[in-house]
Amino acid sequence: MRLSIGIGLGVVLLGSSVLGYEVKTPPLDTDWTYKVGTDPWPEYPRPLLQRSRWQSLNGVWKWRPASGLDEARMAPLNETLTQDVLVPSCLESGLSGVQELNVTYAWFDREFQVPRGWSAHNQRFIINFEAVDYEATVFINGRKAGFHRGGYWHFSVDATEFVNFKGTNKLLESPVQVFVFDPTDMEGYNIPHGKQVRNPSHIFYRPCTGIWQTVWMESVPTSFITRLDIAAGMDGQVDMTVLSSGASESVSVSVLDDSGNVVASHDATSNEPFSFVVDSPQLWSPDSPTLYNLTVSMGGDEVTSYTGFRTISSGEVNGVLRPLLNGKFLFQFGTLDQGFWPDGLYTPPNREAMVYDLKVLKDLGANMLRKHIKVENALFYQACDQMGLLLIQDMPSMKDDSVKYVPTDAEQAEFERQFELLINQHKSYPSIATWIVYNEGWGQYRDGRTPEIGLTARAKELDPTRLVDSTSGWYDHGAGDWHDNHHYANPQCGSKFYSAIEQLNSSPYDPSRIAIQGEFGGIGHNISEQHLWKVQAAINTINQTYEINEDLDAYNYRGHLLMSELLDQVKMYSCSGAVWTQTTDVEGEVNGFLTYDRRFLRLDKKQWKADIQALYDAAHARGGYAMTEMF
Repeated sequence: MRLSIGIGLGVVLLGSSVLGYEVKTPPLDTDWTYKVGTDPWPEYPRPLLQRSRWQSLNGVWKWRPASGLDEARMAPLNETLTQDVLVPSCLESGLSGVQELNVTYAWFDREFQVPRGWSAHNQRFIINFEAVDYEATVFINGRKAGFHRGGYWHFSVDATEFVNFKGTNKLLESPVQVFVFDPTDMEGYNIPHGKQVRNPSHIFYRPCTGIWQTVWMESVPTSFITRLDIAAGMDGQVDMTVLSSGASESVSVSVLDDSGNVVASHDATSNEPFSFVVDSPQLWSPDSPTLYNLTVSMGGDEVTSYTGFRTISSGEVNGVLRPLLNGKFLFQFGTLDQGFWPDGLYTPPNREAMVYDLKVLKDLGANMLRKHIKVENALFYQACDQMGLLLIQDMPSMKDDSVKYVPTDAEQAEFERQFELLINQHKSYPSIATWIVYNEGWGQYRDGRTPEIGLTARAKELDPTRLVDSTSGWYDHGAGDWHDNHHYANPQCGSKFYSAIEQLNSSPYDPSRIAIQGEFGGIGHNISEQHLWKVQAAINTINQTYEINEDLDAYNYRGHLLMSELLDQVKMYSCSGAVWTQTTDVEGEVNGFLTYDRRFLRLDKKQWKADIQALYDAAHARGGYAMTEMF
């Protein structure tokens, strides 16, 4: 079957032949670049809703650019595409085999066979897309079958009535086509796009266009489970909703421990919230990330999932408002995690590479990371669940200058719609502890309107089990659970001092909210040309790094000094968490713990482990969680 996807500003078609595909040499590679092969990301892509009958559609597809949005009106039938592209990947990346910049419209095409048995009576055939940037219009047999907008969210198309189950089907010509449009930050568009820009410069990076997460198909009954909302608390109560494609039906839920023993079961009805209790569960935490498996049955459908029992809340501890995990104050320390790769851009080369970053952070003793204005694939969140890393999850931002780019009512409404998608598609991952609405005012009104207040309330309505950081950085109007300070030269976390620079619109610490240093550090060091993103425009911006250290001794000394200041603020003031910039270098930034290629760790590990542990010890002395050494 050939699957065709048009990308609004560039059309791409994917084919099954591997002839002609090869990795394009990127400006910088990694140890995984040339190990990806032509069967990338073979893992089941949605671990929270897993079925036995599925098949990956990743691999070598065909593609071509498109001329404009007019091509979205009709599928390009009777056309053979000849250019190869690897899916999933970004067209701008070396891994794609394309590495073309500023593609706006494209078609993708791939042929595949529908597996035997999938055409049985009362079965549906679903094609799933984990993420396509930015708009996708789906056609099946020349008829429009679906449309999706938003570059970070998964969506599905029911192809049952349009495919030929007796032989090879062409998703573009017959039966499915998808047209995709990706404006990124083009003039006249203000959409959630995070750090992606068409003209990268320092803290803004090369964009991602196309099918950048897994495409796959599955066979489901006529009435099937579409989503599981799961929240398991420290008291053992499980609050669930089993959403289904049709009318409400009876469902059965079983909870199993890691030995496969059923520890609880419950019968309920789909599309209605219900609760039950697991007696004395082992709790999930960074130093003990215990997970339980779930089996959910509804009619002829059965899926597996998992959860972790933990409670995220806030409360006063010794006179200071604190973030609580399972009823105890947990000081949170981690990095600003951009999630960019030199070979795949938005798409990591493979799961091993993706998890490598998390292992480095865990080994240092970090118990948290802030996923910065990007949303990852489901396996990333599963890995954090399994490894015990709390997540502060950002909403991908609109343009960063909301004086020049004031969101229209329609753009604001679209941002808010996608913010709800972020929460609904991710609220069942135990590791996510906080949602961030706005980063440093990007896309936030400056004219007195305060949508973050309503969005904070909406987040609490959709997901009452987590905290909300309404404005990370500045333009703070008092909303949310966190008072979030950004200051790179030195931390100002819950302290009696702050930067009153008008352009930053910083504000004094608000003791009615939890204090966090949402970004700080950012000290840089240029290792060598060997580890640099070899794009001259990026190299030219290295000196825009907040601070450059000439050697690693200076880098580690400065890091220790800043961490010592933060430690004082944990001891003396009300600091409850901190986010160091950043996990890795990215393009023109050289301020990562790791270089962009992940081949060099700048840190004096012994020093940094001790400095991180000292934060936990200081918090413990003030009534906090007794963090054991996690390394």
